[in-house]
Amino acid sequence: MSERTETGRPAGQQENGRSAAYDSAFLRACRREPVPHTPVWFMRQAGRSLPEYRKLREGIPMLESCMRPELVTEITLQPVRRHDVDAAIFFSDIVVPLKAIGIDLDIKPGVGPVVAEPFRTRADLDRLRDLDPSDVPYVTEAIGLLTAELGATPLIGFAGAPFTLASYLVEGGPSRNHEHTKALMYGDPELWADLLDRLADITASFLKVQIAAGASAVQLFDSWVGALAPADYRRSVMPASAKVFDAVAGHGVPRIHFGVGTGELLGLMGEAGADVVGVDWRVPLSEAARRVGPGKALQGNLDPAVLFAGREAVEEKTREVLSAAAGLEGHIFNLGHGVLPTTDPEALTRLVSYVHEQTAR
Repeated sequence: MSERTETGRPAGQQENGRSAAYDSAFLRACRREPVPHTPVWFMRQAGRSLPEYRKLREGIPMLESCMRPELVTEITLQPVRRHDVDAAIFFSDIVVPLKAIGIDLDIKPGVGPVVAEPFRTRADLDRLRDLDPSDVPYVTEAIGLLTAELGATPLIGFAGAPFTLASYLVEGGPSRNHEHTKALMYGDPELWADLLDRLADITASFLKVQIAAGASAVQLFDSWVGALAPADYRRSVMPASAKVFDAVAGHGVPRIHFGVGTGELLGLMGEAGADVVGVDWRVPLSEAARRVGPGKALQGNLDPAVLFAGREAVEEKTREVLSAAAGLEGHIFNLGHGVLPTTDPEALTRLVSYVHEQTAR
């Protein structure tokens, strides 16, 4: 009988996609190696900006769409076919692992994740059990289908960072000021630490499932962490993020860390353990490199709104990003946040081609 992995797939099968993609421009840039051109992918490249996505998702709730392997596969592949990006990003949502362990939540159109019973007390920790691969079989199946289709194009797995997941749980949904989250962090630091530690375990398990299934890299999204001062991040958040990165360090895939409004946190985010630090559009890549320090690749950072300004303006701003990235140890071109829903898909296709042409070596 052949040896099998914890995912139930024959041992070595999950390596096929990674082996084919190993010398891709994207993974070489993550490893800070020479590249044939600057690789490009976009956060939220699979989504509402594509008419084929809107047609495919019509009438299907977001969380349900994340649990249909064939649907996930098609949605993930759509921007690869259309834009010729250098990496695919697994179509899912950061709250999927929370839903998988039984948290009563839903993704409301136009609102975002909404939690039925917000977390506020120590008793709420009992609702956060460990995540087992058997909780998310649809993830393993979808990644198997994807790596077979993608060939030499790498697949990026992802998860929400402990702070951002905690914010959704504590606030009960999206929040502008994070007042309940910060009240818990400042008012009961012991409970806060235990909450983030529990979420770090869940997040690490979710990333491990994706890596075991064949993901070539993983990205940790900390969407709301820019709401914190550096001292609070170092004391109250960084240990949990570092625990996630440490948990997947031995799996041989690059680890990317991204947050919004995190210019003052870039150095600390690098210290948390990522191989690649994502940079939003507020800080030039040259300055970001100074803040992060040596030994890390950078990812970013064209303002997503620039894509509405016309071809000449897009090319001019793109040249500025590429100029700021000149001399970096490794650079992956991306937007400074996700693709906006009303972005013209043709603008994205032209942008990929332009970056490839400008940086061909």
